[in-house]
Amino acid sequence: MLHRGHESTDGSGGDELVVPMAWLYAEYVADELLRGGDLMPPTSFEFRAGRYALALTIFLSDTDGELCGAQVVSRLETWLSLTAYDQPWREWVRERLTETTAGVRRPDADLVLARAAWRWLQDTELLAPDLNAVPGGAPGTGEDEGPKVWTPAWQLGLPLGHLAIHLF
Repeated sequence: MLHRGHESTDGSGGDELVVPMAWLYAEYVADELLRGGDLMPPTSFEFRAGRYALALTIFLSDTDGELCGAQVVSRLETWLSLTAYDQPWREWVRERLTETTAGVRRPDADLVLARAAWRWLQDTELLAPDLNAVPGGAPGTGEDEGPKVWTPAWQLGLPLGHLAIHLF
């Protein structure tokens, strides 16, 4: 049973409520970056994919566990380089999640949420324009009418998050 009024953020208690502050802060920063860029409606699946991709990048790149408001601006370049098109972001996320959980007997609340976001990004596919389609396509087709393919959510969210950082 959870004890009201005895919430903890450090995970030291047995049955105490553990608040995943590191993950929630990473998700908040990602959300603010995406909203500031005004690239997608906040209710869209694409926005969610971008928020999760950015939140994972922010959370997993914070190796000291001390990210705070003043440090966000100083970390933007790091996040830009991690989310760049030519970087192996997907492999980096897998490695960091493995490293972060190595030797941990009971996963903390932050990692539980980070892993859930990663599963969603990998397992969810979104219908997106086919960037490999023949240029010009069928005559008279607009951007929304061109060929589309099912794409893993992380492949849409990552460039969206990268662009949001640029626009910040």
